[in-house]
Amino acid sequence: MARVAIVTGGTRGIGEAISLALRDLGMTVAANYAGNDERARAFSDRTGIRAFKWDVSDYNACMEGVRQVEAEVGPVDVLVNNAGITRDTTMKRMDHQKWQEVIDTNLGGCFNMAKALWEGMTSRGYGRIVNIGSINGQAGQYGQVNYAAAKSGIHGFTKALAQEGARSGITVNAIAPGYIDTDMVAAVPEDVLGKIVARIPVGRLGRADEIARGVAFLVDENAGFVTGSTLSINGGQHMY
Repeated sequence: MARVAIVTGGTRGIGEAISLALRDLGMTVAANYAGNDERARAFSDRTGIRAFKWDVSDYNACMEGVRQVEAEVGPVDVLVNNAGITRDTTMKRMDHQKWQEVIDTNLGGCFNMAKALWEGMTSRGYGRIVNIGSINGQAGQYGQVNYAAAKSGIHGFTKALAQEGARSGITVNAIAPGYIDTDMVAAVPEDVLGKIVARIPVGRLGRADEIARGVAFLVDENAGFVTGSTLSINGGQHMY
């Protein structure tokens, strides 16, 4: 029977690439999304992957969303915590809402989803969790104290949870992408983007499918000795 995977933020950008990669491995994928119904429908029509709507920052919504997926698709053995938002500004201009929204979604969403699935993974003696961090959680970034804090928290969350899951057959790892050619990066002003690319030793932005290949490695059944690790995929921009 095919493994069932949930990919949060799984209908666009890096999340879409991960959903497709796991589907191509033979998994049954449930792609979570939060807001854009039209885009989610187009994703499902194009890929054949079912999309499920809930907000990962909402603990109760995560519990209900997981119950729905498991009732309609089957027990979930693979979780990719990819959902994330940005509310970039300097500390002088950042209000509490911009801080809290990013923490609740990017970091809180990892807890909410792992909590919703942990008991089932533990009882079955198997699980694969991959949390999508960021180069900016490793190195920091001007105007992103909220985002960098949340992503840095993900790396600590990963290491701690890996220790809890190790003897239950559950691996917990993270990927720290660098700058990837997605809609989020495309919104960066051209002159700023040029300066970013100039700092990347390989001389280009990454591709979403390159992150997805990292996820595919970490969720493989034969990757059981890899846990508590952070895989940096950033073109050599930050060697952590």
